[in-house]
Amino acid sequence: MIRHARNIICTLALALATGAPAMAAEAVNLDELLQQVATGRVKDAQQAEERIAQFRRDRANQQRLLQEARNEQAREERRSDQLEQTFEQNDERIMELERALQERLGDLKELFGVLQQAAGDAIGQFDTSITQTQFGARSEFLTEFAAKMGQTNRMASMQEIERLWFELQREMTETGKVVRFPTTVVSATGEEETRDVIRIGTFNLVSDGKYLEYIPETGRVVELVRQPQGRYLSRVEDLDEASDGLHPVGLDPTRGQLLSLLVQSPSLMERIAQGKVVGYVIIALGIVGIAIAIWRLLALAAISTKVRAQVQRPGQPGNNPLGRVLKVYTDNPGTDVESLELKLGEAILRETPALNAMLPFLKIISVVAPLLGLLGTVTGMIMTFQAITLYGAGDPKLMAGGISTALVTTVLGLVVAIPTVFLHTLVASRARRLTQILQEEAAGILAERAEGQMASV
Repeated sequence: MIRHARNIICTLALALATGAPAMAAEAVNLDELLQQVATGRVKDAQQAEERIAQFRRDRANQQRLLQEARNEQAREERRSDQLEQTFEQNDERIMELERALQERLGDLKELFGVLQQAAGDAIGQFDTSITQTQFGARSEFLTEFAAKMGQTNRMASMQEIERLWFELQREMTETGKVVRFPTTVVSATGEEETRDVIRIGTFNLVSDGKYLEYIPETGRVVELVRQPQGRYLSRVEDLDEASDGLHPVGLDPTRGQLLSLLVQSPSLMERIAQGKVVGYVIIALGIVGIAIAIWRLLALAAISTKVRAQVQRPGQPGNNPLGRVLKVYTDNPGTDVESLELKLGEAILRETPALNAMLPFLKIISVVAPLLGLLGTVTGMIMTFQAITLYGAGDPKLMAGGISTALVTTVLGLVVAIPTVFLHTLVASRARRLTQILQEEAAGILAERAEGQMASV
């Protein structure tokens, strides 16, 4: 029983002596265990005293640190008050200086505003000018100058003002010059090459007999894919080959707008192609009519030459209209006047169709050509109104383009009809003249026969 109680006490002692587990493990009896517990309690008390002393020392140190922090706060607050007072004083000083600056600037402020506006306007004008191909560095200066003038209390130096004046004056001076200089040109095929370019004032750029275009967005000089008509290009070629003197050349005072519209206008062949099938038929009729008229004029000219020669030799009938009429007279020497008149009239009638050959066809062409033109116009107008029905009339270009194409056939019809009428009149007058000669000679023969018969009676 006593042994059991000892064991219980040992177990509790081991549980309480957590600070010295190694010694409790080494204890072999209860007395040693009690001794060890007492020793552990003494050590724990010492450690607790040391910790309390450390806490007291730390508390004193914390009080010192707190006091130092409060002192630092007080110093910073006093410094903040001083800085705030200095800031207010400086702010008042700045305001006084700004008022003094504004008073001293006076009219200069308006001058700087004008300089800023002039620089901004110059940037917009110079960036689209063809002189930019030679003086591209000025854009950077003008941009910086305009930005500087836009800032508050920023003044321009005398050198900058003189540079602005110089750039404006140089642009005006270059307007009246024709200058040749090398630059990079983008050809119509898209290849870049260095060429000698002629700048005509601030209006046009030309090179190798062709007009060029300056693209402000990319800063490149591009050859126009479509060039204006030949009469303009021929003058450009003359200018390109010249080294001095005066030379006429086509200028675009709108700096490219008129030239762009001019190159967009269709050429003669494109206009003809707009007439489509009806236009080609009209042109074919015109060619046939002109060929027939030329052929008849040449034939009648040859006949006229033979007839004039025959008039000089009435007694020797030849192979020509008048000769064949005279042969009727020589073949009927004893015929009375009435019979001879009928025979000569018959001979003249036989010659008349040959003289008037193809005249009705020329007349038909002169009448049919404008009718075909009207047919093409009406057809084109119908197509135009169909397009308006589908897409509306909101785009004037749609209507103008369709109507312009429709009127091409009318123009072609008139172009064919007018010369055909003149040619028909010319050929008909030649034929009538020859017929008149035959009739005059026949009348003379009849008068001579009548006089001979009266004399014989």
